[in-house]
Amino acid sequence: MILMKYIQKIFISGLITFLPIAVTIYIVYAGFNIVENLLGNFLRQALPSEYYYPGFGFLATLVLIFFLGFLLNNLVTAGLLVRLQEKLTEVPLFKVVYSPLRDLMNLFSNGQKTNSLKKVVLVKVSEGKQVLGLVTREHFEGLNLNFLSDNTKLAVYIPMSYGLGGYTLLIEKSQLEPVDIPVEKAMSLALTAWIKTDYKQK
Repeated sequence: MILMKYIQKIFISGLITFLPIAVTIYIVYAGFNIVENLLGNFLRQALPSEYYYPGFGFLATLVLIFFLGFLLNNLVTAGLLVRLQEKLTEVPLFKVVYSPLRDLMNLFSNGQKTNSLKKVVLVKVSEGKQVLGLVTREHFEGLNLNFLSDNTKLAVYIPMSYGLGGYTLLIEKSQLEPVDIPVEKAMSLALTAWIKTDYKQK
């Protein structure tokens, strides 16, 4: 009996170490394959088989991303690309996918413009119960929504534990309590159900 418990303890310890490593490697591998195949399939058809090597698609995608970034930071071509993006958002099916993804990328990448929106708050659910959330919008001008014209609400994103999803609530400011911790740490706590406790306030 003691031996079985000892074996079980060793196995669980190994499993706890193995699973995060295995899942991380799988995600990195799957991500590499996705990026590789974005242009890899085209290159396989365009190049003779002896000239194509695994990884060419990945490198080509990185070059394309860098090239687009260069064009967007060039005064001559930036305006043309912006107008092209505006035209793309007029295509019904393309707009449904492209516009939300672009807004999401801008939210987490353009720190200077969005830093004031990325605040951590405690949302009062009921008496004695609160959840952690992120303020994603403080003003609603231009949306033409009369019920938000009094500017008493904030848009707060509530991440779900152990998931990539969540939901956004429009909440009265009086129901929110600011929390002085980094956004990244708040996301980490929420996603891991507060099991991770190695945060130290600086």
